[in-house]
Amino acid sequence: MSETLQATDVERQDEDAAPEETGDGAAERSSGSTEDLLVQEGDIAGDYLEQLLDLLDYDGDIDLDVEAGRAVVSIEGGEDLEKLVGPRGNVLESLQELTRLAVQQETGVRSRLMLDIAQWRAGRRAELAELGKTTAEKVAADGERVRLHPMTPFERKVVHDAVAAVAGVHSESEGEEPQRRVVVFRQA
Repeated sequence: MSETLQATDVERQDEDAAPEETGDGAAERSSGSTEDLLVQEGDIAGDYLEQLLDLLDYDGDIDLDVEAGRAVVSIEGGEDLEKLVGPRGNVLESLQELTRLAVQQETGVRSRLMLDIAQWRAGRRAELAELGKTTAEKVAADGERVRLHPMTPFERKVVHDAVAAVAGVHSESEGEEPQRRVVVFRQA
């Protein structure tokens, strides 16, 4: 960990000493810094979650990746991991927030990392994409708006993306958390 902090301090000194860049060089430097920060977030999250698994005496392999501008941490393996998902992913959502806070405490930057355990989020994404598609097709066919059940921000995003892929309909979110839901309309 001290090696990471020392390397970060050296990078900061280099940034302070370098003349300000403009154009493509600045964009490349910025995207490189962002990628480095996301890798650092993943490493911190992986260490945090490894300690959690050790405390619980659960088996699991941690996989770190960067996708779509965010760190993605996945835990695969033991049978006990289902307990870390909980009903409707409630425990998973809480662990994700705790992990984000641990990362923010180390980096000083708000984290948007995504946590998946036992491929629950990946499976849920597929279910929600199908729900969004079939709902959008139904609305396109009969014109009746449909209000779906309350969902988390992650779930709503998946549904909105699936609805957007169907011509002639659109979706909006309505309500307040935790009762915020997707509503699908026929386009005027």
